[in-house]
Amino acid sequence: MLRQKYEDVIAQTAVRIMVPFVQLYALYVLAHGHYSPGGGFQGGVILAAALVLIFLVFGYEDALDRLSLGTTGRLCSIGVLIYAGIGFICLLLGGNFLDYSRLASVLQVTTPKARSLGILGIETGVALTVMAAMYSIIMDIVNSETGSNKDDTDDENQTGEIYSGGE
Repeated sequence: MLRQKYEDVIAQTAVRIMVPFVQLYALYVLAHGHYSPGGGFQGGVILAAALVLIFLVFGYEDALDRLSLGTTGRLCSIGVLIYAGIGFICLLLGGNFLDYSRLASVLQVTTPKARSLGILGIETGVALTVMAAMYSIIMDIVNSETGSNKDDTDDENQTGEIYSGGE
């Protein structure tokens, strides 16, 4: 039941209209996280909620066509690398881990602007990781509840070759 497409034109149209606004709001929450309530975690959860909304209305297979579970694993890794990368750049520049003031010389901006950009970078990494992890968890729960043994987590076939879409 959870894998089936919800055949209602009104619901599908409403989701098509709502999802871009939900994603835009998530980016707003992410971008203003160091000035006001919000940030990477909240923005990531809102982005994941938009993806889950697509899944609920368009079905499991269509949701996986838009964002596969293999891609979510890569997005999680990229988010962690962004976070750790900014911290290690600060270390290499002679500061502490996540000492954003050290980024001023690299970015060629003032120290307050470097701190603001550093925080935005960290929040972006957190948002990517949270969005991908939340989406992956929801889709894994659905996959386990339906009893499917199909492995949707990889873009590779049984021989390890990357699937090209053709025969």
